[in-house]
Amino acid sequence: MKVYYECGPCFLRQAKEAMDLATDDEDLKVEILAKIFKFLANCFSTDINSNKTGTTIHQMIREKTGCYDPYKNEKILGNNTALKYLPEVKKTISEDDSLETYVKIAIIGNILDFGAFELREDIESFFKDSLGKSLAINDVDKLHHDLTTYQKVLYLVDNTGEIIFDKLLLEKIKKDYDVDITIVVKEEPILNDACMEDALEVGLDEFGEIITMAGTVGIVYEDNTPEFKEIFDSHNLVIAKGMGNFEGLTELDLKDKDVYFLLATKCSAISKFIGTNLGDLVLLKSD
Repeated sequence: MKVYYECGPCFLRQAKEAMDLATDDEDLKVEILAKIFKFLANCFSTDINSNKTGTTIHQMIREKTGCYDPYKNEKILGNNTALKYLPEVKKTISEDDSLETYVKIAIIGNILDFGAFELREDIESFFKDSLGKSLAINDVDKLHHDLTTYQKVLYLVDNTGEIIFDKLLLEKIKKDYDVDITIVVKEEPILNDACMEDALEVGLDEFGEIITMAGTVGIVYEDNTPEFKEIFDSHNLVIAKGMGNFEGLTELDLKDKDVYFLLATKCSAISKFIGTNLGDLVLLKSD
């Protein structure tokens, strides 16, 4: 996915938040922001890749501040928020244990995203309200069919917090379809994305092998290792969580794959691209 005009202010908002989390040095923040202004002034257009652009900005902040993981505390907050609502989520599942319910819960978990929302927003209220929503795009029947057809699936997780609900969906897939699951996390911190230690902490390894991909915003296929590319290329069924993975995978030719995007539409650019309303819950199979 290429950038929309509103991606520009979002890059700057996200950069400000990352800098505020990374350092208290106001002069350094001015210096970094000046570099970001220059970078965006030279490259910003509707032809650039949103994930690569965002990754470059976060790398600038990390290198200049020396803060390796600015969102460390926010990732803990995401986990705590998910755990707070886990009993309510399990109650919902006990009333309807269909694949659609598990998918919906995993998508609602995608709301726990401090990259898409401002830190001051009431994410918990948004999360709770979403429990009563239906999927705006619902390709669950297609997903069920493909899970019964393929023998293996590649599952790209997104953020900490939501991986607690991904675990529920992974357990459902493993139990009902007995497919071989490979789970993908980031090899190094970026925003509040889940890394290996986060996945192991919540027990995702109970349901499949966990591998890493490059620590970029979402997925940037060309910036990954040959090992990851080989694994990605060898899977014809892919489940991708979140907006970043959606933005990255829509840059690729997916005609030989069945790719399912599970996300909450948390920005107007994504909403316009998909054709949904802001805040909708989406299970979308790629064309």
